[in-house]
Amino acid sequence: MSIFYIDAHVHSKYSRATGKDLDLENLEKYARIKGVNLLGTGDFTHPKWFSELKNKLKEDKSGILRSKSGFPFILQTEVSLIYTQGNQGRRVHNLVLAPDFDTVSQITEYLLKHGRVDYDGRPIFGISCPDFVESLKQISKEIHIIPAHIWTSWFSLFGANSGFNSVQECFQDQTKHIFALETGLSSSPAMNWRLSQLDKYSLVSFSDLHAFWPWRIGRECTVLDLKEISYKNIIDAIKKKNPKEFLFTIEFYPEEGKYHWTGHRTCGVVLPPEEAKQINDICPKCKSKLTVGVAERVEELADRPEGFVPENAILFKCIVPLSEIIAKIHSYGIATKNVWQTYNKLIAKFGTEFNILLNAPEHELAKESSPELAKAIIMNREGNVSIKPGYDGVYGEPSFGEEIKITKRKQSNLTEF
Repeated sequence: MSIFYIDAHVHSKYSRATGKDLDLENLEKYARIKGVNLLGTGDFTHPKWFSELKNKLKEDKSGILRSKSGFPFILQTEVSLIYTQGNQGRRVHNLVLAPDFDTVSQITEYLLKHGRVDYDGRPIFGISCPDFVESLKQISKEIHIIPAHIWTSWFSLFGANSGFNSVQECFQDQTKHIFALETGLSSSPAMNWRLSQLDKYSLVSFSDLHAFWPWRIGRECTVLDLKEISYKNIIDAIKKKNPKEFLFTIEFYPEEGKYHWTGHRTCGVVLPPEEAKQINDICPKCKSKLTVGVAERVEELADRPEGFVPENAILFKCIVPLSEIIAKIHSYGIATKNVWQTYNKLIAKFGTEFNILLNAPEHELAKESSPELAKAIIMNREGNVSIKPGYDGVYGEPSFGEEIKITKRKQSNLTEF
């Protein structure tokens, strides 16, 4: 058995809001540093990126692609569907997984009948979710669709501004093909457990990275223990939710996500669900509509109390990326030389960021850095973090230290189950 830290929602340099250096080489380099040992390819419908994938990755019969150094990738893209249903505009993003290059070519051929694929690594089409799933399944039963970041306010299955109230309402007769949901940065599995309608689905987590830096790559990932690595074994492990194979997910603290609370960035207004509801989600400063956050949307659809844990729940662990902790403790910018020096010193000693965040003893961390940073890493590991919630596209801000109010999140501690 081998443990795989999988980040299967990534993007390439051909997606909007990414840099020209977001290539396979940098994705592999920083995945290894992070501790991620299997990546999605991202953006396989883009013709230039697809050409690079075919030139740089070797395909085998298992459905796994390998770089020259042997690093494994799985074929993956994200597609934005914008359409009207029930007299309402809908905007839903879906992850698409494919078993081989030939299948990808057929997917792209299908999409070209509905628009272009060369302008963005995450293309947009006016196809409904049911039609999209049905058409892809007609191409191959081994194509799998996972609704992406399902609670994000603007582009998701349950999004407050463009989504639905149930998986069935969105995918209709094609719901039978949906077996997993990506929770997204602004929600945790525990928040999703409050909806009994989601019990049948596997909850997966991936980063949706637009940069390869270690505070982006693997910030969320899914951890599987597999006898052999293959496309089929990965899908089966996620589907079956066997805790001996599907070990846990690594999560952002949901409060750190950009859409956790309701608010209005322009006016600097940010509110928890109960306060936002009291003012009907109207900005008290400019009287415009607030961006309804994930926490409020979950509260709206939940049929269970906070803290409920289903019988088949998969474990999860919330952690703040190491670079953010270093920057916060020492009051540096996240991409500054001082942060990189400390980060690289710890990596040289402990091997990967995940090993530092999840396993390294406090006294050894203190030797290689400082007692303050070592303590913050342990606090992070134990869920003792205070976070100023994110809202309306603004990331939340974590804090560490005895002087702040600590919020324990027992549901995120792997030892609690």
